[in-house]
Amino acid sequence: MHLSDSASSLPDSSPAATDTSDDAPLLKLAAIDLGSNSFHLLLANHQAGQLQVVAKQGEKIQLAAGLDEDGMLSEDAMERALNCLAQFAPFLDGIEAEHLRIVGTNALRAAHNSQTLIDRAEELLGHPIEIIAGREEARLIYLGAAHALADVHGKRLIIDIGGGSTEFIIGEQFEPLLLESLHMGCVAYTKAFFSDGEISEKRMRRAELAARSELASIQRSYRELGWDDPVGSSGTIKAAASVMEAHGWAAHGLVTREGLHRLRTALLGFKRLDKVCLPGLKSDRASVFPAGVAILCGIFEALELEQIRYSDGALREGVLFDLIGRNTAEDSRIAAIDLLRRRYGIDTRHAANVRDTALALFDQVADAWSLGATSRQMLAWGAELHEVGLAISHSQFHRHGAYLIEHSDLQGFSRPEQKALAFLVRAHRRKFASRELANLPLTLQPRLARLARLLRIAVMLNHSRPEQPVLGTQLSAKGDELRLSLAEEYRDHSLICDDLTQESSLQKAADMTLTLEDVD
Repeated sequence: MHLSDSASSLPDSSPAATDTSDDAPLLKLAAIDLGSNSFHLLLANHQAGQLQVVAKQGEKIQLAAGLDEDGMLSEDAMERALNCLAQFAPFLDGIEAEHLRIVGTNALRAAHNSQTLIDRAEELLGHPIEIIAGREEARLIYLGAAHALADVHGKRLIIDIGGGSTEFIIGEQFEPLLLESLHMGCVAYTKAFFSDGEISEKRMRRAELAARSELASIQRSYRELGWDDPVGSSGTIKAAASVMEAHGWAAHGLVTREGLHRLRTALLGFKRLDKVCLPGLKSDRASVFPAGVAILCGIFEALELEQIRYSDGALREGVLFDLIGRNTAEDSRIAAIDLLRRRYGIDTRHAANVRDTALALFDQVADAWSLGATSRQMLAWGAELHEVGLAISHSQFHRHGAYLIEHSDLQGFSRPEQKALAFLVRAHRRKFASRELANLPLTLQPRLARLARLLRIAVMLNHSRPEQPVLGTQLSAKGDELRLSLAEEYRDHSLICDDLTQESSLQKAADMTLTLEDVD
């Protein structure tokens, strides 16, 4: 399927393709990609299995160029980013929060002060920003590129050279088989190898060898798996294909080994970045283009490529398609949770009991606490994974579990989502994790504290690991004060009553009120 300005059908595998009636609701969707080189906005309408692009906006920000030696973003770089987002903001009017996703990539992953920019950007846009891990970025890139390409029989290799990182994916149809994100990009390599603006054979070769060095850890596994269709996406490869076509060095949309050699020679002839000017090359990309070409040369050498074709689909398109599948049976996060359950041998019956109890409690206080479907899903996942740390040790297993969740590659999850899930696991027992809560973004702290309190109560109610979940407990909330009344059948259950009494004391020590009724 090609994502274009005309309506196009989603594949049968997409959950959004199930409703094809004429009166299917129209969804207005938006994705913003905060890349290390460029920021991109994509707006689309989705209805009855059809996706139609409404608007595209992109601007070169070169956020990665604003990183100093200490990994701090400069104020100038932040201002460039915020000015761009101010231009994007009017396009978001009328887009519901659950139909908008804003993701940040390598530069925001690397910057030690990225939260400062994120806080200012979230205030400007009125929507949370998610930093995604490198392999999650690779998965979304593959999703976008695969939807944009015609169907092929066999495996695809997708290469995406960004401003701060380069992603490599091998997949079939819409399923990635290998995912990797390497620390090399056109903006980062411009700073590292062409910082004074000079282009020379020595500098070009140093950049190429650096790319080869980055690729050394993955080239064997990628070449052994193999591919039938090598594809490139995003700006550097698009620009290289455009320049080659303009000079007659390659057919439309192709980057060839011979064309790349000619392009490299042409760039060396300019001698300086500010002199680079080629037919087919946009002026705002010229300064980072030689570094991008050096990376591309290194990739061709390491993977023994003869040519690649350009695909218009990339990260922002992948974010859009992933957004369509969220909170459906096709949500990739479901598979990630299931993988953790199986990998670490979680007691699924007990986890399901705790989940069912927690959700029953949630439903009683959701309105009073203004908690929605996203919070309910996060609580369910927290309950299902609360004992994952037992795979390491029974002692301090809540700490071990939090570490595993925060530092694993969880498909479909952004870093903020993983941190939120890790916090719930960390906070489900013992002394309330007030210090860990304080390290989370301020906007998330009240909601996650409330979810953690519900999870703790659900764990206490199921402490004896009954065959069925403990239900029938009445819970009410007034502000942050909780009032709990046990079902009559549990009021004489000494273990439950003792556990809840202790939990009330632990919450009180964290300046939270849990009042117990019918508990002696």
